[in-house]
Amino acid sequence: MSDPKTATGTYSVGRVASLSGVTIRTLHHYDEIGLLSPDGRSDAGYRVYEEADLERLRRILFYRELGFTLKEVQAIVDDPGTDTMGHLRRQRGLLVERIEKLDAMVDAIDYEMEARTMNIRLTPEERFEVFGKFRPEDHAEEAERRWGETDSYKESNRRVSKYKKEDWLRLKAEAEEVQDRLAAAFEAGLAPDSEEAMAAAEAHRQHISRWFYECGYQMHRGLTEMYVSDERFRSQYDKQAPGLALYIKKAAHANAERAEKGDSR
Repeated sequence: MSDPKTATGTYSVGRVASLSGVTIRTLHHYDEIGLLSPDGRSDAGYRVYEEADLERLRRILFYRELGFTLKEVQAIVDDPGTDTMGHLRRQRGLLVERIEKLDAMVDAIDYEMEARTMNIRLTPEERFEVFGKFRPEDHAEEAERRWGETDSYKESNRRVSKYKKEDWLRLKAEAEEVQDRLAAAFEAGLAPDSEEAMAAAEAHRQHISRWFYECGYQMHRGLTEMYVSDERFRSQYDKQAPGLALYIKKAAHANAERAEKGDSR
């Protein structure tokens, strides 16, 4: 059956259903419970909706979209202390909260996807215990971009996929020891090509080979280049001692050059 004709500025239930995307049955239900009961009548005696009714329906649908029950929605839209601007402010605030919550959910999903890409098999509690606020995933994209198709990158993923919490804790302790050794040489003012600095750089290279992939001298050069060129890597080292990332790079290069000359491995 077609909708009855309505006066200018009024809308039949069928037209409102079409405009709002809700069913006629839903509009009838809202009418029955007093949530949206239009006062207007067509010439044939049918209820018709006016502009104010459509505005109320818009508010109802907004709060329903945010998960409020019909009872809660009715209390909100019937609040005599809330005018149109008040509703807009309330709706804006609720949307901001929802956006923040959704952003946090997206971040959590991205975090998990990146962790799975790196094959880090730890629970959230174990990850915090091992890494604290440091996020290995923040470096994964750059590493994959540079070396994703290499055997070394695939070997690293294969190895770390087997590591348990105890392995990661040992790895972390050793990494900190190596970094502290490099930082000590740097803070002592030793030249990057000094015996102590190159020995520390060699320990760094061997640490990578032991835990991730076979890190040759040329690869070690490229890796430490990234410590300087990529802000995320550089800040990780420079927060211990400003300039440490560049020092590690220079020491690694000096160590590689010495090895290539055959002076020492």
